[in-house]
Amino acid sequence: MRRRTLLAGGAGALAAGAPGAAGAGPALARDRRVLHVRPGGSVQAAVDAVDGPGRTIVVHPGTYREVVNVPVGKVELTLRGATRDPRAVVIVHDNANGTQKPDGSGTYGTAGSATFTSAAAGLTVRDLTLANDWLRADHPEITGTQAVAACVTGDRSHFENVRLLAHQDTLFADTTALGAFDRQYFHHCYIEGDVDFVFGRATAVFEHCHFHTLQRDVPFTPKGMVFAPSTARANPHGILAVRSRITSGAQDGAYKLARPWVPSYETTAWPSLVVRDTRIGPGVDPAAPYTNMRDAYPWQSMRFREYRNTGPGAVITVPDNRPQLTDAESALHTPAAYLGDWHPRPIRPL
Repeated sequence: MRRRTLLAGGAGALAAGAPGAAGAGPALARDRRVLHVRPGGSVQAAVDAVDGPGRTIVVHPGTYREVVNVPVGKVELTLRGATRDPRAVVIVHDNANGTQKPDGSGTYGTAGSATFTSAAAGLTVRDLTLANDWLRADHPEITGTQAVAACVTGDRSHFENVRLLAHQDTLFADTTALGAFDRQYFHHCYIEGDVDFVFGRATAVFEHCHFHTLQRDVPFTPKGMVFAPSTARANPHGILAVRSRITSGAQDGAYKLARPWVPSYETTAWPSLVVRDTRIGPGVDPAAPYTNMRDAYPWQSMRFREYRNTGPGAVITVPDNRPQLTDAESALHTPAAYLGDWHPRPIRPL
């Protein structure tokens, strides 16, 4: 089933059973600290109505087809689904890098294609789905095929029990500025895509997360890569995946674990990725799990390391192709080491 059909099918069933669906907008509790959004309403309208730090937006079951932008001033905001099931609340749109803007001013670009964007510090997102259901097959005329589900900057961004769905460039884990070392923490999240679908220069920790590579109808391999970090050279911490798992809907060995991204606007980047204590399924090529994005920046010169991974995609057949941390080095690559004085806690169920 195509993703657009799946999301649309779920939307009707959820909206039909939701109270107050017709014309419902954000409803504010008396203390103005909690805003509720129901089908027929707008998540962005609720964000716009936030009038101070520490506010909560509760999104009730349904599918919300819109672009949501949390600006830098909406600090310490919590955006959560009304239930513990992240499938019950879906925020989805379908812009791509190469999609023309309605005002004729050009295309959206990669970051601008995002369904959900946040630059606010102290953001918490939980118990919902963020998706971009733009499909290459529907738009053969567009060559800018990056279509982002979430573009996140801002320090101390915490995602809990969130599904992130797209194809190319699903999650843009970035920072507010080239010199900023903004921290992000993803816990019990599900992230799927095909090309570079977790990428950016943030200090990003993924703990107990599930990464899933999609089947892709192309005649070549690799069909894609899970990670594409672009860590600043001065930042000792890039992307860390720990106690997670990587599965695939594609053929065995069809995907690479990562490739380094050195952007044209930051050629001093020194991408950093550590995958440790993680089960890597057969979809990842065990003999050569890394590849180059550009030959001028070979992956061997980057900060790519593994430690105590398991599964058929983690088998070390060519040691030079799978650099490992030593036991001593592993102590420097933990969630606590990456997040420093920020101690996000797993959130208790409602």
